[in-house]
Amino acid sequence: NSSEERPSFVLATIPGPEAAQSWLALLLCCAYILALTGNCAVLLVVRLEPSLHAPMYFFLCMLAAIDLALSTSTVPRVLSFYWFGTREISFGACLVQMFLIHTLSAIESTVLLAMAVDRYVAICHPLRHAAILTNAATAKIGLAAMARGVLFFLPLPLLLLPLPFCGSRVLSHSFCLHQDVMNLACANTTPSVVYGLTAILLVMGVDAVLICLSYILILKAVLRLGAWKERLKVFSTCIAHICVVLAFYVPLIGLSVVHRFGKDLAPLVHITMGHIYILVPSVLNPIIYGVRTKQIQRRIL
Repeated sequence: NSSEERPSFVLATIPGPEAAQSWLALLLCCAYILALTGNCAVLLVVRLEPSLHAPMYFFLCMLAAIDLALSTSTVPRVLSFYWFGTREISFGACLVQMFLIHTLSAIESTVLLAMAVDRYVAICHPLRHAAILTNAATAKIGLAAMARGVLFFLPLPLLLLPLPFCGSRVLSHSFCLHQDVMNLACANTTPSVVYGLTAILLVMGVDAVLICLSYILILKAVLRLGAWKERLKVFSTCIAHICVVLAFYVPLIGLSVVHRFGKDLAPLVHITMGHIYILVPSVLNPIIYGVRTKQIQRRIL
């Protein structure tokens, strides 16, 4: 039966009275508008300000575009079932949304790594920075990040495509994630489990290790400087990037821990962690760089 092979899934919603759900929908809508406004402002400012046409700000534009795509692929669908009660999502739409979420997250992780390398070259090899990170090299890094995300995470929906779903079809989040959908299958999911874990480790895991290594080398270079004021001035150029890295990886780790060890937790915890994972980076990234970058501040004003 084709309807059994291609079921629709039911998105999770917070338990409680309708008034609480309405307030949550309003909060999500405000956060989404803030994410749209902030990231579009970053893209516009960098586009209009010639002094910002540098690799660091091109990477920031990539982050803004990724955050726009990630939030737009999830939040409007979430708001539609809070406002209109359409909690069902078709099998195909669920797989597409799952692919977009994981692929865009992988691309963002790669861009964060590229930004860490940019900071390392700027601090440890300042004379070679312009020669190493040219505009052409930045564009190639962006294309490589996209290709890497697609190649690693395209197999995830393909592995779920032939699986039968004959039990519960209620997801634990308000959008589709690989592990969440996979747990609803009534068949052997070992290949999907192994590949999903491998992809996460080879992309986000490797990126996190290399980002940490970059900052270890940066700290060594900074500590070799003479005065403390000079050390703080140089290291302060990395503060915004460190905050953005934390805004991305902390919700990612928290969501992974909830999936792995939080099977007995209340549904509200899973739903809340999912919303934090999707919206926190999208909302905070433009705010962090807007506060830390005087050129962006002046141009916005």
